Amino acid sequence: MPASKSAAARGPAGDTLDTRALNRALLQRQSLLQPSSASPLAMIERLGGLQAQAPNPPYLGLWSRLSEFRPQQLTELMQARQVVRATMMRGTLHLVSARDYLDWRATLQPMLRRLFLQSDQGRAVQGMDLDALGAAGLALLARQCLNATDLGAALQPQWPQRDAAAMARWVRGVEPLVHVPPAGVWDSHRAAGFAPAADWLGQPLSADDASDAIVLRYLAAFGPATVQDIAAWSGLQGVRAIVERLRPRLRTYRDAAGTTLFDPLDAPAPDPDSPAPPRLLADFDNLLLAHADRSRIFDERRKWSVFTRNGIVRATVLIDGFVAGTWSLERTKDTATIAIVPFASLTKPQRAALDELAQRCLSAFAPTLAHAVSFQAA
Repeated sequence: MPASKSAAARGPAGDTLDTRALNRALLQRQSLLQPSSASPLAMIERLGGLQAQAPNPPYLGLWSRLSEFRPQQLTELMQARQVVRATMMRGTLHLVSARDYLDWRATLQPMLRRLFLQSDQGRAVQGMDLDALGAAGLALLARQCLNATDLGAALQPQWPQRDAAAMARWVRGVEPLVHVPPAGVWDSHRAAGFAPAADWLGQPLSADDASDAIVLRYLAAFGPATVQDIAAWSGLQGVRAIVERLRPRLRTYRDAAGTTLFDPLDAPAPDPDSPAPPRLLADFDNLLLAHADRSRIFDERRKWSVFTRNGIVRATVLIDGFVAGTWSLERTKDTATIAIVPFASLTKPQRAALDELAQRCLSAFAPTLAHAVSFQAA
């Protein structure tokens, strides 16, 4: 794993940051050097949302970053409509605060339409009046919460020659909808039902351009970062113009290749000498998905050990700040087991630290079951 000890300069703008300095900056801002005492809602906003293709990873993502997290806290935030599960950055499901959803969603709308129309799914709705399709879907969902299958069936009488599933995919992928709990809560396996976001939250979406706010939030959570990194995380077009507009509020660095990195003026300077304790990261953790160049956290030679060909991003182990293995939580009727698969041999202190983390995770997420931790060969 990358572990250069060379210090990054801490002087004026334009200093060069090595891989280790970028790694420590990322971990510090993600509360993975020292767990945070922030509330779950504050952490979700600080991170600009949590990747949420599956229900359980956001819970594990908060647990890894917060010192006093209880799973029920996140469930209650979703039930209270303070946090929503919805299609957001990159056209991917995220958990975001209601406030960020209302402020950001309209700005993301052109990107969501573009990504859908560029996808294989977009071909299935070619030639349709997509504005009329979206309006019809929103009207149906305003009357009652429907899952994708029922939504498609309800749309088909208006377009009997079109594929019902494809029409439902357009509405749920592009229109401003939220997944209604229990969809998205811990261990939920029910098909998601959808509701118009403005109805669910009782407020209209902001029409103001939020692109500056989105970019600044990203940099505060994942920077210093390049224009390409910002675009990879957000899916937005025209990122370079946004960054140029924000220049008075940013400082610059360079990475080892000479590429310009941007950072908010008030962001803490990276300290490459900060110790990084072992950590367990969730499946689909944003730490692995927020940069075009992932070398600050991940060795691409290990890509297929973490990123599967069917789109799964495995839960990972951090050692000295870098991805050094994978792990999984498996439960039976009586037992919960965390299996850790390191890429290389662990020292006794590293193994002990991971065992302690795994036991804490089991206590948080499987308190009534017998616990076991195993270490397996890659």
